[in-house]
Amino acid sequence: MDAGEYSVQTGDAVLPPILVVDDNHDNAEIIRQYLEIRGYPISVAHDGDEALALFDQVKPSLVLLDVMMPGRDGWEVCRIMKQHPTLGRSVRIIMVTALDAWDDKREALQLGADDYVEKPFDLPTLAKTVQRNLEQLRAAS
Repeated sequence: MDAGEYSVQTGDAVLPPILVVDDNHDNAEIIRQYLEIRGYPISVAHDGDEALALFDQVKPSLVLLDVMMPGRDGWEVCRIMKQHPTLGRSVRIIMVTALDAWDDKREALQLGADDYVEKPFDLPTLAKTVQRNLEQLRAAS
């Protein structure tokens, strides 16, 4: 499967696929609905292993990644995704975390995360962060 199969056409622009990873089903569903209404094709994973499997399948341009999950946490998933031989350099990863300590933000960026959003987040701020990261992705390509 190529990523094009997951793209959504809105007018002239094809919006890139986004992977939402959160073990809290309510959070994942709220984010999915909010971004789908805006035309983004969304895939959802509820744990690290599911996220890594979908990452290879969907080839997302952007990942919204929860930090605190059972099993593989967001730090480990971020590191593995960023080391992916073909997708790692082009994907943008936004950590979604209730951890607001500077050390946690620094760790996220050191592990290759591109940005972060603090929980509890408001949806307009989340959408702006997504938009900003997708614009940076386009500018880099």
